[in-house]
Amino acid sequence: MAKFGSQNKSRPIPKLGTRISILTGVITVILSIATVRLYYLQIIKHHVMADLSDRNRIRIQRMPALRGLVFDHRHRPLVDTKPSFDAVIVPEDMQPGTVKKLQDLLGVDGIDEKLADADDNGRPEYEPVMVAERLNWQQVSTLEAHQLELPGVSLQVTPRRHYIYDSLAAHLLGYVGEVTVKDLRSLPDYRMGDEIGKFGLERSWEDTLRGDSGGQEFEVDAVGRRLRMLQEVPEKPGSSIVLSLDLDLQKVAEDAIGERAGALIAMDPNTGYILAMVSHPAFNPNEFADGINSAEWRELSTDPSHPLENRVIQGAYPPGSTFKIVDSIAGLESHTLTPATTYYCPGGMWYGNREYRCWRKQGHGHIAFHRAIVESCDVFFYNVGIRLGVDRIAAWAHALGFGKKSGIALDNERAGTIPSSQWKERRYHERWYPAETLSVAIGQGYVTVTPLQLAQLASEVANGGTLYKPQFVKEVDALDGSVVRDYPPVVENQLHLDPQMLDELRSAMCDVVGAPDGTARGARINGIEVCGKTGTAQVVKEAQGSRTKETALPEKYRDHAWFMAFAPRDHPKIAIACIIEHAGHGGSAAGPVVKAVMEKYFEMNPVQGAPPIAAPEIPAEAAGTGAAARSAEPVGTVPADPSD
Repeated sequence: MAKFGSQNKSRPIPKLGTRISILTGVITVILSIATVRLYYLQIIKHHVMADLSDRNRIRIQRMPALRGLVFDHRHRPLVDTKPSFDAVIVPEDMQPGTVKKLQDLLGVDGIDEKLADADDNGRPEYEPVMVAERLNWQQVSTLEAHQLELPGVSLQVTPRRHYIYDSLAAHLLGYVGEVTVKDLRSLPDYRMGDEIGKFGLERSWEDTLRGDSGGQEFEVDAVGRRLRMLQEVPEKPGSSIVLSLDLDLQKVAEDAIGERAGALIAMDPNTGYILAMVSHPAFNPNEFADGINSAEWRELSTDPSHPLENRVIQGAYPPGSTFKIVDSIAGLESHTLTPATTYYCPGGMWYGNREYRCWRKQGHGHIAFHRAIVESCDVFFYNVGIRLGVDRIAAWAHALGFGKKSGIALDNERAGTIPSSQWKERRYHERWYPAETLSVAIGQGYVTVTPLQLAQLASEVANGGTLYKPQFVKEVDALDGSVVRDYPPVVENQLHLDPQMLDELRSAMCDVVGAPDGTARGARINGIEVCGKTGTAQVVKEAQGSRTKETALPEKYRDHAWFMAFAPRDHPKIAIACIIEHAGHGGSAAGPVVKAVMEKYFEMNPVQGAPPIAAPEIPAEAAGTGAAARSAEPVGTVPADPSD
């Protein structure tokens, strides 16, 4: 036992001093490492660490500028802004589960996709991402009540576009929408969530309305909540735009058209300024400003009545008998027509092996220029067209502004079609047949025009031959109301028309409205001499020899109703073109609409010596129960039989 115990002797225990030395050495090494690390972080990496600290504590937030306001010519607001409460997330501050909790509280989804899109588009670190827009008061209060449970989430007040009168002048004012990923690739100054003009004035005047963004630098706590403002660079609001549009006139024009499909354009014939512009059916631009979803967009874009189409500049229609004014100017100036020229109208005219009918089955008998305009005799103008020839008609039509874009500051304007022998050769590789000129002479066949072009024609007859560029912006104002830029009238072309011949034409156009046998008797205004021309444009071709009753046709195949006019005859102040789709005769359908607008205009701008104008009556037809659907085939592309 003693031997065994001798083999398990204990090792000697280090002395106390040795142990203290070892411990001191270890502590010294640890402190040395810590000192070196602190020196590295505090001295060598001071600026880097301070920057990282500030980035966690201090945030810089971009503040989008207020868009400029839009006023009518009397400085009454049409478009302004209103606050929108939006939820934003700083991804670097949020914790796992934050997104799901936020979606549950607000009743929204798709937040993960928005965060991913922002990162895919190069979002700077700590820049907030807008994930829920236009929160209602219930959502705002819920978000505020659960703020501590949502690190990285905050509430942001954003200015949103507001169209005060909803769909009023929607096609002129346009709308805004959120900037898209495609937009961001070409527009580096924009950020996700910004508004950008998408249509109409909002799009074409985007640079003027947008303004310059500002920014805020503020301190946040550990969960990203704002504590205090450090400094701010104020945003610069966009400039305001003053239109030539008159709010009261616009309201009357829209009420006069009512629920029917159509368009109206009223302008000052002495300047080219637009006074009213209506395209119906319309849309409410607030739906876009508030954030339209895919289902709503699909419904609008596939609607067969085409509410997104601005018919004033995009609707290309056969002009019907309104085109006889072009024939008259061309004939009188080319001396192939005189005020004394007479033709016989038995109700139709044979040319080749086909009869070209007049709208009046029993005919007009022997008829001269003045009465041919007043009663819109087709046979008279068949003869005028034959003597002019299609190329001379085309040359004068182009000089008067047809067959080309007007240059108005709106997107997607159509030029319309003015056929000629060269045009047909280029397009169809066929020669022009003389018989086709007869259809052109009464505004059918290949001819198409826009309502804006027809209003320009009315203006040219009114002012003596000056073609003005149509404009709807009169001036751009700064925030303090001072004028930054103004837009004076622009002359596009000046035709030196024979004053005597022009007076003959004006006289005939005035009797279209004022004479007992005029085709627009319903457009008369007491004390104001209104000059105009009606037109009935066929949508589909009738079979040879048939006269189908209008009411027997499906609505989408019925004729379009035109009326163009200016007033007063001496020193005219307003020119208008109006089309009511599938409504039949211009005098009975479009005439009363133009009358209502003119009555309102002269009520606001009395003519010296004229009796007071009563409040305009809205045509009974305007109280219809829905817009007529447009034909599935393009209007005016198929040669049609003449009819008025």
